[in-house]
Amino acid sequence: MEKIDLVRSDMMAAMKAKDKERKNVLSSLLTELKNFKINKMAELTKEDEDHVVLKLIKQSKETLEMTPADRQDIIDECNYTIKVLEEYAPKMMDKDEIKEVINSVLAELSIGKPSVSDKGNIMKVLMPRVKGKADGRLVNEVLGSMME
Repeated sequence: MEKIDLVRSDMMAAMKAKDKERKNVLSSLLTELKNFKINKMAELTKEDEDHVVLKLIKQSKETLEMTPADRQDIIDECNYTIKVLEEYAPKMMDKDEIKEVINSVLAELSIGKPSVSDKGNIMKVLMPRVKGKADGRLVNEVLGSMME
């Protein structure tokens, strides 16, 4: 089942349950997925669907970071939006999985112990492999911890 169909059926269930907040989040996700499909002028791949979900989660997190502490209504709304969207997000890699990918890249590039000067070359090969599967900051942090 495509993610668009899944989101549509979940949105219908939320409407029947009179869960207005969940319905609104799913409605915006459905709109983003449809717009991406229209702009692409082709069927969405799993990576495209995941990209849209992760983009919306990132936007909500950025809104959350910029919201003043006294605006609890916005904070609650963003946290709820993130919680609902994460149900449709791909499983993200943890530190151990990222480390395995880094080690395979290091072996491929014939780098024993990475140094700061190697970082650009490593990231160039590494990021396409973990795109959409791992948080870029976490990848950078794990790689940094492995460097001399």
